[in-house]
Amino acid sequence: MNDRHACPERHDDREEIARLLPAPADWDLPRAQHLRHKDLLMRHIDRDQAENTTPDTTAAPVRRARPLLRPALVASAAALALAAAGTTGAVLSGNGGHDDAAARHAATDMRPAAALLHRISNAAAHHGTLTVRDDQFAYTREKVREADLTSGKAVVSPLKDYESWVSQKPGPLHTLGLIRADGETLPINAELGDTKGTPAGLSRPTYHWLAALPTDPDKLLAYLYAKTPAAEGRERDQAVFEQIGSLLGGLTPPRTAAALYQAAAKIPGVDRSSRVRDAIGRQGLGIVRDDTRYGVRTEWVFDAKDYSFLGSRSYLTKDAPYGKAGTLLSSTAELAHAVVDKAGARPAAEDRTGTA
Repeated sequence: MNDRHACPERHDDREEIARLLPAPADWDLPRAQHLRHKDLLMRHIDRDQAENTTPDTTAAPVRRARPLLRPALVASAAALALAAAGTTGAVLSGNGGHDDAAARHAATDMRPAAALLHRISNAAAHHGTLTVRDDQFAYTREKVREADLTSGKAVVSPLKDYESWVSQKPGPLHTLGLIRADGETLPINAELGDTKGTPAGLSRPTYHWLAALPTDPDKLLAYLYAKTPAAEGRERDQAVFEQIGSLLGGLTPPRTAAALYQAAAKIPGVDRSSRVRDAIGRQGLGIVRDDTRYGVRTEWVFDAKDYSFLGSRSYLTKDAPYGKAGTLLSSTAELAHAVVDKAGARPAAEDRTGTA
């Protein structure tokens, strides 16, 4: 970069990068097992409704950065994306392409986004500890806006309140918890196609399952590239970026959370932005990536002071059959998180950062 055009923020980034040299991969984390007291949200489509819905495969398979656990009351952009991913059903396996991917990832370690993600990772690694039992539920309260594509055009919903209670049992489970939307409480069904129930895993990441993931960023990234479901024509790097996004802000052991952020820093195309806001307008630091194939940008929003995860947003960056460039596809704002003993019960104390 030409120093004559470098802004102070970029200069700080270079200093941060220099501080991390010579070997970011050797960066060490505390070994103490911590638990970031935040719940996990993921979208689960009601099986009966999903079987009667034909996904629009011509639309971009957009995934929410943090898919919600609620029934498919409307065919939203996120629901169509998951349906498209389910029909392709492809899961990568083996080592094909990993060597090439590793070379590309190594070339990205020194980008400005990597410096910010290292700071976010360091903050996540130092969250307080919390014991979570298999018989408990992760509670989340958040604000959400999202697009409904039922009509063939993106119709953005008003801001809505959602609460969810996600079981921490390892599974497989047919009822994963409860979701409360606009005062109506409904069960969360098993993942589409899981006739025997949904076990703990990428689609239902319990705390103990997350704790068993590799904490070495390179090994974790290789695992995510191998296991993230593939959709036909979808950018692989974007799919993995969004898979990491679906795990953010949840009930995650600090070392796992830290490794996820460092893994994200190695994905080609990941950038940073200072012009991002969550669903309720809170401005923060942004980690972003553009899916150039489908013209969709996904943003993660972090608090500028403590680097906590505030929410996410996705929108069109170019005109599409269902909307103009700039059309909002989804937006979330984290409000409260806790662990409770019973589904449907609100916690006595809530904390956005997960340390209630």
